[in-house]
Amino acid sequence: MDAYDEGSTARTGPGVPAQPGSSGESEASTESETSTESETSAASEVPTESEVSPTSEVSTKSGVSAASAASASSGPRPTLGPLPAPRAHVEGGPSPLPGPSPLPGPPPVPGPPGEARGGVAVLALPYRIVVALALAVVAVGVCAHLGMTFLHVAPANTVTREHGEAVDEWIYPEFEQNWKLFAPNPLQQNISVQVRASVRGTDGMTVTTGWYDLSAEDGRAIDGNPLPSHTQQNELRRAWDFYVATHDARNRPVGLRGALSEAYLRRIAVLRLDRNDAVRATTGGGGVVERVQMRSRTSNVPPPEWSREKVATTPSYRELPWWDVPHDEAVGGVR
Repeated sequence: MDAYDEGSTARTGPGVPAQPGSSGESEASTESETSTESETSAASEVPTESEVSPTSEVSTKSGVSAASAASASSGPRPTLGPLPAPRAHVEGGPSPLPGPSPLPGPPPVPGPPGEARGGVAVLALPYRIVVALALAVVAVGVCAHLGMTFLHVAPANTVTREHGEAVDEWIYPEFEQNWKLFAPNPLQQNISVQVRASVRGTDGMTVTTGWYDLSAEDGRAIDGNPLPSHTQQNELRRAWDFYVATHDARNRPVGLRGALSEAYLRRIAVLRLDRNDAVRATTGGGGVVERVQMRSRTSNVPPPEWSREKVATTPSYRELPWWDVPHDEAVGGVR
């Protein structure tokens, strides 16, 4: 029997209405539902519009069944991957064409450094000149100080014989080199400097004060002070060392600096007595210092407990002669 004969139970073709009352109407309806489901599944496999060629677009518009037939004839289609990310579009330029994203590669190698400047080079020309001059002054000062220090510690030579006074004026008293700390037998004694005065009161009577321990006063001022002054640490100690170095055992000056060391030590003693208000404490009122006398108290540092060394613990004293105090120093004119 021909499929197009009247009363046939075969599926009607596209565009041909089914004959009413035919015996195959229910079967055609069932087959139509099955065809619709297959067409829907085939349509889900159709690629997007951006990936379909113009020929495939025409076939898609002509009918889903044609696309389904083409898909069935060509076999299973491969699964499409995700779409590539769109490229950045530069305003004013051509639209970017779709294409695969660039593959990740190694980071770019930094090129040679440019002409970046830093430090003094970033300053203006006047400021660079100022900085250069300051550095030159500092360099000259450091070189001069090192040269003076070298001449001071070096053996006697032609330069020190000709310019020894200039070298001493630069070194003393702040930069004097003391090597006792590095000697084979370092200093192991405590030396304290003491002073007393002869005070003439308003009634004409002369009274002698007791001994004032000036070194102990400096020690109390330094103890617990994180930033003690140079005067508290070195003034009295250096003045006494200056005197001992310029006098013999009989307290006679040796050389021209002996008289200078006496005047320096005497003025320190008068200023310390005035600071302690020794005149008022002695006479109970007005008065003036006529003479001063100084002495040193030397005691050995006791050895540690584990040492077998034995030293004398009795202190020794060295008394200096009485020195007359000039009137201008006595009334406080020297500061």
